[in-house]
Amino acid sequence: MGKIAVTERVTGHTELIGLIAYPIRHSMSPTMHNEAFKKLGLDYVYVCFEIDNSTLEDTVKGLRAMKVRGWNVSMPNKGPIIQYLDKLTPVSQIVGACNTVVNDNGVLTGTSTDGTGAMEALKAHGVEYVGKKMTVIGAGGAASAIQVQAALDGVRELTIINRKDAFFEQAKSIVGKLRERTECIVNLYDLADTQRLRQELDSSDIYIDATPCGMKPLEGIASIPDKTYLHPGLVVMDTVYAPRRTKLLQWAEEMGCHNFNGLDMMLYQGATAFKLWTGKDMPIDFIRDVLF
Repeated sequence: MGKIAVTERVTGHTELIGLIAYPIRHSMSPTMHNEAFKKLGLDYVYVCFEIDNSTLEDTVKGLRAMKVRGWNVSMPNKGPIIQYLDKLTPVSQIVGACNTVVNDNGVLTGTSTDGTGAMEALKAHGVEYVGKKMTVIGAGGAASAIQVQAALDGVRELTIINRKDAFFEQAKSIVGKLRERTECIVNLYDLADTQRLRQELDSSDIYIDATPCGMKPLEGIASIPDKTYLHPGLVVMDTVYAPRRTKLLQWAEEMGCHNFNGLDMMLYQGATAFKLWTGKDMPIDFIRDVLF
């Protein structure tokens, strides 16, 4: 949406919604939400604020004081912001981070919509996950939200696989919390253990890759060693959506797997936040056409 179009519809009653992160000027979120507001005739405007941890506390105080309806949160603020909020949803409590804040008359609630976005993307592609076994490679912010949401939503068994790095230690904490709070069977393994990796994927119904592999600067790289780790009955979702066809998805196609990229996850995580703020359903098909 151009600047003139936004100016034409901003009034004295327009409510503000935003995104706080650093850097963030590249984000597609303003286009997504502003086009949805315009399509539905809603008197909101969505803007980006380049904010890092050094001014985060003051920013949250200011947004609360100005009665800003809500905002998205991205790096490096997803974890640090929770200390300044009043409430957290179960997902954000377990993950220890949030990507969405809702302001209800000064009460700030943090949640994470990445996991919901992934689950809705599976549904959109006709994939049943309740009672199934899911393997997720990756243990960063989005990966953790996906893992927690999957367990809360009824995945029977969840395998988390990641390198033994700082995220691996975080994953240990999440595994413990999920074992305490859900009936899901949850296990964590080292990505370097290729024999275990093969065993877990062989017995899985769904494989979600939530790593940066495949996107710049890791084009042509996959988390798994080769395509023989996949099998025809496996559903493969790569959370990367640029490029549309990663190495992993090429392999999945060759092995006969039902496969798709992270475009729908991105759309549905935005749509989940949109509904929390406005109470309205985002026009997903319209927004997909606008963005892509």
